[in-house]
Amino acid sequence: MSKSDVRQRIVDSGVIAILRGVSVEAVGDVVDAIAAGGVEAIEITVDTPGAVDMIRQVSREHGDDIAIGAGTVLDPETARAVQLAGAEFVVTPTVNTEVIETCNRYGTPIATGVMTPTEALTATEVGADLCKLFPASTTGPGQVSAINGPLPQVPLVPTGGVSLDNAAEFFEAGAVAVGVGSALADTDAIDAGDYQTLTETAAQFTALAEEHR
Repeated sequence: MSKSDVRQRIVDSGVIAILRGVSVEAVGDVVDAIAAGGVEAIEITVDTPGAVDMIRQVSREHGDDIAIGAGTVLDPETARAVQLAGAEFVVTPTVNTEVIETCNRYGTPIATGVMTPTEALTATEVGADLCKLFPASTTGPGQVSAINGPLPQVPLVPTGGVSLDNAAEFFEAGAVAVGVGSALADTDAIDAGDYQTLTETAAQFTALAEEHR
């Protein structure tokens, strides 16, 4: 997919599922289950053991069905490594202009971690495609509308503490999508092989995105 196609898939889905600490053996089943619930953007964090190999595997097996991304990318070297492994988007927890430049150089959409209007504008001016409002549990939905008030051009993706209980509030405040970790990729369900629960939860999140944006 082109850069614009990947970005649009993320926005259309409204949800980025974040996989952290999922095993190589389980990742295929987890991705299948989440995608079955309508989530079309799935991020594997690079602090997960074997993350680059998992990104390569998922990209090869599911590249036509979902956009696979890499999260917690802290430096341009890691950004390039995950790009070469097949990552179609990159997510960072902070504003790192070198990572943004690397993503832009090779045509990979990037969601850059921000908390303040200054960070959001800086990231956007340098070339971030999306701004990950992080941690959302600290800022709350009000921070979305507060930033978008003077900066309506900044597409915000609240991440960190987003759940079924508060996702609607983030969408109503103006979020273009949300990043969801343990509230969707539930460790207990994965360990138990209860993938149907992941599918049902994913469907609930995508329904909230459709209803409240």
